[in-house]
Amino acid sequence: MKPADIGPFLTAIAGGNPNPRTELEYNTPYQLLVAVVLSAQATDVGVNRATKKLFAVAPGPADIVALGEPGLSDYIKTIGLWKAKAKNVIALSQLLLERHGGEVPGDREALEALPGVGRKTANVVLNEIFGHATMAVDTHIFRIGNRTGLAPGATPRAVEDSLLKRIPEAMLKPAHLWLILHGRYLCKARAPDCWRCPGAAFCTYADKTPMPAAKKPKKVAAF
Repeated sequence: MKPADIGPFLTAIAGGNPNPRTELEYNTPYQLLVAVVLSAQATDVGVNRATKKLFAVAPGPADIVALGEPGLSDYIKTIGLWKAKAKNVIALSQLLLERHGGEVPGDREALEALPGVGRKTANVVLNEIFGHATMAVDTHIFRIGNRTGLAPGATPRAVEDSLLKRIPEAMLKPAHLWLILHGRYLCKARAPDCWRCPGAAFCTYADKTPMPAAKKPKKVAAF
């Protein structure tokens, strides 16, 4: 994608939403952190369904630790990889209490030192809670970066670094969610809706999906 087209492309896919928010439901930074850890290889809808019940009874790190792994597991068994996630959520909650007074740190190094928290999770928290211009490259952003020509790269980190260099500074903070939502609802993996994409004119994807042919009306049998 030409550098001059990047700003207009992002403006187009933003859809008039200058301050997008994650679709994960939370009331505190801690709850967002837990939700993001649980969301690995899971849908936001599935995570929200589980955390709605979980956070009602255990809203903070001390509450989660008190539940223990068996208690926490009862709430998240519907989420993929729940056994490993239960261990990590308990462990990160304990460390937050021991090292940070139960508060979520706004420092990348401190975040990534927590069990179950990698670069992508840290980027989400830093962006959503602390307002940092980070880019958490999930499957959607990785796909869009390569498909549209916005930021081609062989690895998530390569795409992340390219996006941080190419996206206008003033657009970096919201661009993270603009791209995620665009990938989730329009620039989908198997069949992108190119024909209704507001940014299609700037995208370099060669095999744009045309508008589906209108279904022919069923013939009514004559009597």
